[in-house]
Amino acid sequence: MTPQTSGIDARFALARTIAKEAGAVALGYFNTRDTLVVETKRDPQDVVSIADREVENLIRARVADLHAADGFLGEEYGLVEGHSGYTWVVDPIDGTSPFVNGMPNWCVSIAVLRGGEPVVGVIFSPCHDELYAAAKGNGATLNGKPLSLDQSRTIRNGVTGIGANNYVAPAVVAKTVENLLEAGGNFIRNGSGALMLAYVAAGRLVGYYEPYMHAWDCLAGYCLVKEAGGWYHPFPTDGGRLTKGAPVLAAGPGAREDLAKIAGLTA
Repeated sequence: MTPQTSGIDARFALARTIAKEAGAVALGYFNTRDTLVVETKRDPQDVVSIADREVENLIRARVADLHAADGFLGEEYGLVEGHSGYTWVVDPIDGTSPFVNGMPNWCVSIAVLRGGEPVVGVIFSPCHDELYAAAKGNGATLNGKPLSLDQSRTIRNGVTGIGANNYVAPAVVAKTVENLLEAGGNFIRNGSGALMLAYVAAGRLVGYYEPYMHAWDCLAGYCLVKEAGGWYHPFPTDGGRLTKGAPVLAAGPGAREDLAKIAGLTA
């Protein structure tokens, strides 16, 4: 085992452990959400609560205990540079809007980058008790069961996930949906981009597209999709671009070309 492989393995094991612990804390808040004080960020649809902040602080502390030299980017508290070559990219609760409104479509999303590449991806959905986990070269699993995508699944015999937010003009989202429907596809949106990317890795969705998304929302899902046999459009991680948004597209092998065309991206 090389030192690099050992480094990935150690972080992969830690990410799985942390995701379960963080998910339990988040689930406790979810079950008592009537007592939460909910704040808005950019607009009334962009919300945050103490649950998001506490879960992120927990994950940061666990990583710092064992890998103090690693970088860490979280949605709530931003980027701390590291010098180990590894950077953790975390959304403590992806799908805060479903979370505060009592819907189960939220998750804890943890990615680890090495050289700008997502080499670990762990997404835990506490309400469904589903742990999606992947590491570079190790494949992807759901609750320990290997995931492998089916080439025969396309936009015409499967369902595509579509994301939307206030960074993107409504007309852009509407055109994407129109193009997908005209091509014979159908779509869902459940309020959590990370969870929908996990569903791509699990074969529940044939792909996921969002015109503008942040690294903490997508990089764990990207690792999962790739290790399950799918494809993703690269997310810019060089320089200061890791903290900026970008188009996100991931797909199974049978939907890649169609979805890239619909999104106007290179397959």
